[in-house]
Amino acid sequence: MELLEIKAALDIDAEGTITGMAWPFGSADSVGDIITKGAFNIPVADVPMLLAHDPQQPIGLWSEIAETSDGLQVKGKLFIGESVRARAARSSIQNGLLTGLSIGFRAKASAKSGRNRIISALDLLEISVVRNPAHPRARIANAKDATAAIAEAITRAAVALRTS
Repeated sequence: MELLEIKAALDIDAEGTITGMAWPFGSADSVGDIITKGAFNIPVADVPMLLAHDPQQPIGLWSEIAETSDGLQVKGKLFIGESVRARAARSSIQNGLLTGLSIGFRAKASAKSGRNRIISALDLLEISVVRNPAHPRARIANAKDATAAIAEAITRAAVALRTS
């Protein structure tokens, strides 16, 4: 029986666009898995964005997925106009409660190396927004909302007025 495996940095804007590192290359996750560059079989269609790997909680779609020298970089959009769960997830990301990304995949080729499993081929099935990713470096890149951006602009303007 093949098992769905869960692994995964995250940046969100006011419109619900998220960017981040879904899997960083070069180190093992908490269970000892190391995924090599070139291992990802990335679907042509959009990849589902789930909340904590729950297939009953789709909250968006990942529309850009690319392997870089650092790892698997992703960009997607929350369904904030259509989904209460997506709006709640956006709020949790902005407030620092959800800070990680985690991938769901099926390993197609792997080998043991000590306590680690080196995965050289896998099918990417989904990427979730999570509180505690299996890989400690799989994080949301940055989280800002419109309120924080406005407050920051007001503070800069006030400082500029005081110094002029």
